[in-house]
Amino acid sequence: MRRILLTGAVAMAAVAGQANAQQIKIMTGPQGGSWYPLGGAIQSMLSDDGISVQVLPGGGVANAQGVQGGQTDLAFGNSISVVDALEGRAPFEGKADNICLMATLYPQYFQMATPKDSGIAAVEDLKGKRITTQPVGNTAEQVMRAILQTAGLSYEDMRSVDYVSYSDGVGLVQDGNADMFSAGTTAPASAIMDLANSTDITMIPLTEDFIGKMRDTINPGYASLTIAAGTYPGQDSDVTAVGYMTQLIGRCDLDDAVVTALMTNLWELRGDMATISAAMRDITLEKMMDPGGVPLHAAAKAFYEANAGK
Repeated sequence: MRRILLTGAVAMAAVAGQANAQQIKIMTGPQGGSWYPLGGAIQSMLSDDGISVQVLPGGGVANAQGVQGGQTDLAFGNSISVVDALEGRAPFEGKADNICLMATLYPQYFQMATPKDSGIAAVEDLKGKRITTQPVGNTAEQVMRAILQTAGLSYEDMRSVDYVSYSDGVGLVQDGNADMFSAGTTAPASAIMDLANSTDITMIPLTEDFIGKMRDTINPGYASLTIAAGTYPGQDSDVTAVGYMTQLIGRCDLDDAVVTALMTNLWELRGDMATISAAMRDITLEKMMDPGGVPLHAAAKAFYEANAGK
């Protein structure tokens, strides 16, 4: 198996052809999450096929808007936000018609951590507290709004709301300037591990009924996921969290040769990608091609059909 540059080995050139000398952009996510290093890995692997990749910051909502608007060629997206874009639901204006799926990658967990002495045991306890969320344009910020809405709360009910990166949010809680940290990423999340290694924390749980209400009233793409006991230091029991799928999306009119090179690398280097995001350990072609309500790019569909059964 070829190795990406992040592992220190040199990759052999593979699918070049028309992809040579191409320059594309990929929008990722905030530092401390999984998308940022995965974007760097894609940049490294495609450089060996003569494709120059510019890695840009972003977030779930902004990334879907960027693909549709042509500001980026590829992006990481969350299933709930991408489907909202295709359907033209808020915060998107108009139905997106140039977003296609390259691959469905792994589940994401929306996680809320609070110091054990905060007095917060449930979402309803957040009223009057100081919370962190991500900047507007990130799916996690949209999910935070949805959770508060489902609990009959809003940002106006909070003592303060900081829209910050994962690393800055952890710092606010560590310094005693926030009562709750939230993140939409894999579990374990490196940012929450950093927090748990310096502060005794509690993971704020949801219930199946609560998540069901989110599905019924806000977005049918929400799923119930379990953060297993022992995921974080001091976490003695399973925690129910709301989740969604991470997808790699791109322009439907993106050059077929670029998409073929991308898909070939993603599949051949899946083991290396899993060293960056453990959630990709069990990736299969069948899971990757699961559309989740998003149309497959024609070249990605051709790749899956050609490699079926591998």
